Amino acid sequence: MSQHLIVLPILLPMLTALGLLLSGQTPSALQRQISIFSSALLVMLAGLLVIRAHGDVISVYALGNWQAPFGIVLVLDRLSALMVALTAVLALGCILFASAGDDARGSNFHGIFHLQLMGLNGAFLTGDMFNLFVFFEIMLLASYALLMHGGGKARIGAGLHYVVLNLVGSALFLIALGVLYGITGTLNMADMGRRIALMEGDEAALASAGALLLVVVFSLKAAILPLYFWLPATYASAPAPVAALFAIMTKVGIYALLRVQTLVFADSPAASLISAWLWWGGLATLLFAAIGVLAARDMRTLAAYLVLVSVGTLLSGAGMGHIAGNGALLYYLVHTTLIAGALFLLAELIGMQRGKAGTRLVRARKLRQPTLIGSMFIIGAVAISGLPPLAGALGKLLLMQAAETGQRPWLWPLLLLAGLASLIALSRAGSVFFWASYKGAPNGPLISRFQLSGVALLFISAPLLVILAGPVSDYTHATAAQLASPQLFIDALFPDTTALTLNTGDAP
Repeated sequence: MSQHLIVLPILLPMLTALGLLLSGQTPSALQRQISIFSSALLVMLAGLLVIRAHGDVISVYALGNWQAPFGIVLVLDRLSALMVALTAVLALGCILFASAGDDARGSNFHGIFHLQLMGLNGAFLTGDMFNLFVFFEIMLLASYALLMHGGGKARIGAGLHYVVLNLVGSALFLIALGVLYGITGTLNMADMGRRIALMEGDEAALASAGALLLVVVFSLKAAILPLYFWLPATYASAPAPVAALFAIMTKVGIYALLRVQTLVFADSPAASLISAWLWWGGLATLLFAAIGVLAARDMRTLAAYLVLVSVGTLLSGAGMGHIAGNGALLYYLVHTTLIAGALFLLAELIGMQRGKAGTRLVRARKLRQPTLIGSMFIIGAVAISGLPPLAGALGKLLLMQAAETGQRPWLWPLLLLAGLASLIALSRAGSVFFWASYKGAPNGPLISRFQLSGVALLFISAPLLVILAGPVSDYTHATAAQLASPQLFIDALFPDTTALTLNTGDAP
């Protein structure tokens, strides 16, 4: 059974989705129980995968026993295990929150939700480019439906832009794959990487062109400047549990960028171009996202721009191009994904108790549970702004320490200014929500146990990542070291190959 463990994070949500989609469109108590149980089981599976990957052994699962590079393979290393675990925890918090009633605002919520989990986990575990494209499409198709859940003019408008941009991105993805397959004769990431490393002249130039096309596609998914303008409106208009799950969507783009940077094009002329793009693009994203944070006049929009602040921070870490930078960004990635998701859920609780004013930063009636919501708001504000003693401060400190001497004059001021802008914006929002209220008795609905459980599950990550800072940072640093040794990945897939035959018609 243990050899099949790698495929279970894909099979479990797939089978759950099929069962839920066939059982009816309107969520019932049984559907909710199945969905929550499946999500909790996924968390346990992800924990087992992290334990398995912790021994620095890269595990390969060949579907149908067809070996790479011709067969479809799933690969488990430290990075993929970390991303699957992060997705599982975030999903459990979202599904708990949605089970309080958000899932009933449209049809087939739970089934589509688990389809998206299937796409996410598949993207993190696949070992070849074409199946990365396939899982991207599964993930995106599910996200289209989830974004439209409940309907509304704002969601339809934002959803149209989201669909069109992702269709363009998918077309560019296919073109890039066609270029790379044409010159390498393979779509397996490890096989492609070792072939590209041996190319020279026109072939190397064509490989660089394919690499840059892929970087554009993944940059769109990651929401790097100037490709992030779709994100604020899309995330702000999505249902709260959907927007919270979308906090991992930009990280899929960052994961793909890390994978192609460190494996496929690690030894090609495109490597320096990719690092430069990530470094300067990350800094620019950080700057303009901080401006967006200050300009936001709605808590949902503010949370969306805070996601972009984290994207800029993470991409600048990837642009450093060394182990320390990648280790720091992975630690910060875990923290910021869970806290950003929690902020979208918290915004929904605030809007629910403020009546027609919703999450807009205007005076409205008092919150019915100001102490509870206010406490969670303070935790979220401190965590996402990067203030001590929570994990955001440690993550940013690790990134600042990882920056080289020539990089520090660029990164340090922008990182500190973005944190200050986030703190100012969240302080203003808190003042409006908790102090600038009309007189009179509040009459908003109480927070349900499902909603409280979902938000608490994500917020508890902030103190836990501080308490467990040693082992978590050790894991992320070891993950970065593993990424910096692509030969380990290649040897895991091709243990018996001692030399590469450039003639792709020959048997491996």
